[in-house]
Amino acid sequence: MRTRTRNRRWSAAVGVAALAATAGGALGAPAAAEGEVPPGQVDFPTQCLAPQEAGLPPADGQSTARITVDDPAPRVGDTVTVTYQVLRTPARNPVGGELPADTLTPTGRILLAGAQSGEVTVVGAKRNDPVPAGAPLPAVTMTGTFTVTAPGETTLTPGPYTLHTRHLLDLDTACTAAAAAAPVSARLAAADLPTANLRSVFLASAHGRPGAPVRVTAAGFPPGAAVTVAGRAGAAETADRVRATADGLGAAVVELPVTDRATTAVVAYEGAAWSARQGSAPAAYTVVDAAPPPPGTRKVTATVEPGGLGVTQAGEDITLGAVAYGDGAAAPGRIGTVTVTDARGGPAGWSLTGKVSDFTGPGGIRIPGASLTWTPSCAAAPGSLSPCTPGSAGVVGPEGALLASAPDAPLVGGTFTIDAAVTLHVPPYTPPGAYTAVLTLTLS
Repeated sequence: MRTRTRNRRWSAAVGVAALAATAGGALGAPAAAEGEVPPGQVDFPTQCLAPQEAGLPPADGQSTARITVDDPAPRVGDTVTVTYQVLRTPARNPVGGELPADTLTPTGRILLAGAQSGEVTVVGAKRNDPVPAGAPLPAVTMTGTFTVTAPGETTLTPGPYTLHTRHLLDLDTACTAAAAAAPVSARLAAADLPTANLRSVFLASAHGRPGAPVRVTAAGFPPGAAVTVAGRAGAAETADRVRATADGLGAAVVELPVTDRATTAVVAYEGAAWSARQGSAPAAYTVVDAAPPPPGTRKVTATVEPGGLGVTQAGEDITLGAVAYGDGAAAPGRIGTVTVTDARGGPAGWSLTGKVSDFTGPGGIRIPGASLTWTPSCAAAPGSLSPCTPGSAGVVGPEGALLASAPDAPLVGGTFTIDAAVTLHVPPYTPPGAYTAVLTLTLS
């Protein structure tokens, strides 16, 4: 299987207008219906120790918290952003008078358990309204990231948090769950990262007489794997077959006697039968019949040789629509027609994925690549053997998404035209200028 990659540059323009400053309070949980508790919101008994300088006793009470993740179904190796909201705390203003606005900095930890264990450190911005003397400290929001290292379900539980105030003195109020642990607030189910199939076969000769051995090199297998090298006639195996064990480099070299005149190709695979996941693409082979033709006749032989899997894209750089400065808006566009040609003649399908970097603008200001969404479309040309399935509408981002695919089948092939409508969601008050990113398409 060959993998092809193409990079394209994207740009989006933000209209020029007067720069305005903004201010806001602490972030709260998404709205829920009246009387309904938002998903993931939990309460747990908490003790908050006031700083020694404040001379205050410990504050005991309930903490109300909520943890959310930006991707509840990541793959191993993905980076997940977590948000820890403390909506209510027993902690109180530790200073003798009013605590001024924007002098409270929260930090905390999220506890991971299950498939992956550990802690995630989260930090919040200085963003609070003035707090009267002795009043409870306000709700806070903290964020952080972690890398998924194991497949399966991982639980996320609110851990200790610290409320740092900076007014006259630097004071820390440390809050911990009074019980053994707080309730689980969020869960994510991670999928294992798919691995590329690098298995392949190489023939010393592409033709031979019936019964003649052909030297076959099978490569790209796990070291020590049991490898079957077999003849094929279309999607079916023929009687030609030998077995070997891959060496330390994942290769096996065998002599395959080709006695079945129906054999038109040779494959190598692990397991009981060939599959696109554990088998090579077929290598063409022609059995040349040595029997002389009857007098007055001539044998005519035509060979159909397999081609390759390739991708081309129309046009050059892509410019998205401009948006006005101020309110957040959507910059629309299209990726331009992408053509996939599959002339391999084997049973393996293909997939075309795309990922986009962050958009970089004046002064290094960035719009996250996850702000780009697309709605793919795909069509197979008349006569194509395979159907073409567009990927799901949604976020592209640096982790990537499926643009289109064709399934495995006994015999695949064809020409496919692919496109996608894209939208860059520009945040409010993004500084004016041109923002560019690189889209990478990978065919495998």
